[in-house]
Amino acid sequence: MIDTALTVNASARVRQLIDLTQALTRRLSDELAAFEAQRPQDVAEGLAETQDLANRYRRESAQLKADPSGLAHAPAADRAALIKATEAFEVILGRHARAVEAARIISEGLVKTLAAEIRQQRGAPNAYGATGQATPTDACAVAFNRSA
Repeated sequence: MIDTALTVNASARVRQLIDLTQALTRRLSDELAAFEAQRPQDVAEGLAETQDLANRYRRESAQLKADPSGLAHAPAADRAALIKATEAFEVILGRHARAVEAARIISEGLVKTLAAEIRQQRGAPNAYGATGQATPTDACAVAFNRSA
């Protein structure tokens, strides 16, 4: 009786982890498709949902790592399905990370290029001229922040 209850609980826990992993995998796949379609703005709409799923996945993974005995009684087929779902997740996660990094590099490059072009058009600012008078400069400012 106790073994059956442990097996049922472990099987339910594995199913829960599989569902969470697959949901996060689908979410990242959708975001990856948006990046590949050059529509990163579409990702912003579901960012909160992605963060929620990622946080839940992180918590569940940490709990499983801290106490793997909770899945010891799960049937081998259920554990194999969890491994398969995790492997698929890791593949998508790697592709997603590369796409996000590429988008970040492109965005930063655009900002740097625009800032350099503006600086070039304005010329070098001179604080004071030969007469000791301040030289007029363009009052517009360009800010560049390295954080994404």
